[in-house]
Amino acid sequence: MRQILIVDDDDTLREVLVEYFESMGYGVMEASNGRIALEKQMQHPADLVITDLIMPEENGLETILEFQRRYPSLKIIAMTGSGHFGALEDLNTATILGADRTFSKPFHLEDMLRAVKELLNDSAS
Repeated sequence: MRQILIVDDDDTLREVLVEYFESMGYGVMEASNGRIALEKQMQHPADLVITDLIMPEENGLETILEFQRRYPSLKIIAMTGSGHFGALEDLNTATILGADRTFSKPFHLEDMLRAVKELLNDSAS
C-alpha cells in the first residue's frame, strides 16, 4: 500500500485529506508541522508528502528543502492558501526547492488525487 504523509497545521483540512486518501486506498500519516513530519518520515517512510507552506516551527519551504536533502526521490506536493500575501511566490519557490506539484487552496480533491496518482505512477488506487 502506498503511503502518504500529509503536513498541515490546519486540523480540519488535514483531517479531510487523511479521510479522503484513506478512502482511496492509501496509507496515510499526518503531521501538524514540518518538524513532526520529518520525525514521522524517519520512523515510517512515506512515498509522497503533501505539505502546506505556511506553518509554525518549520514551514513548508524548510520542510521541502530538508526532505530533498534526506530523501531525494521522495515525491512532494506543496500547497498554500491563495489568500495570503506572496502565495504565488511561495509556490514558485517550492517548485525550485523540489516540489513536484503545487496547489493553491482551495483546490478540488479530485485534482489532488490525480496529481498523487501521476506522481506515484498509480493507476489502480
